[in-house]
Amino acid sequence: MDIKKKVPLNTITRDVKYLAEPTGNIYETVVILSKRANQISLAEKKELSKKLEDFRNERDTMDEVFENREQIEISKYYEKLPKPDLIAITEFEDGELYYRKAGQDDAAFRPAPKNTEEEAE
Repeated sequence: MDIKKKVPLNTITRDVKYLAEPTGNIYETVVILSKRANQISLAEKKELSKKLEDFRNERDTMDEVFENREQIEISKYYEKLPKPDLIAITEFEDGELYYRKAGQDDAAFRPAPKNTEEEAE
């Protein structure tokens, strides 16, 4: 995912009214963000499990686990990645998420990308 490079690793305080502006309702925004964060989390878990599958042995002992440096490096890499909720919020703010309401046709709802130049003025 390329978005991981643009996502800050720390938490940023956000104004709720700007976060809820695209949907008109903060609760809808929270549902959208939580579903996307869950998708990202599941994808990362699947990717990590696939990479760690190579190191599995039926006779693993605690000594063998601690000696495997490659496995430890892979785990550390995934621990340093931004959290799925931060990725979801960044995607939402940049207008990269596609979402729609269940009762409507295929009308797409996308938040407008954030314009940082206007905020600076």
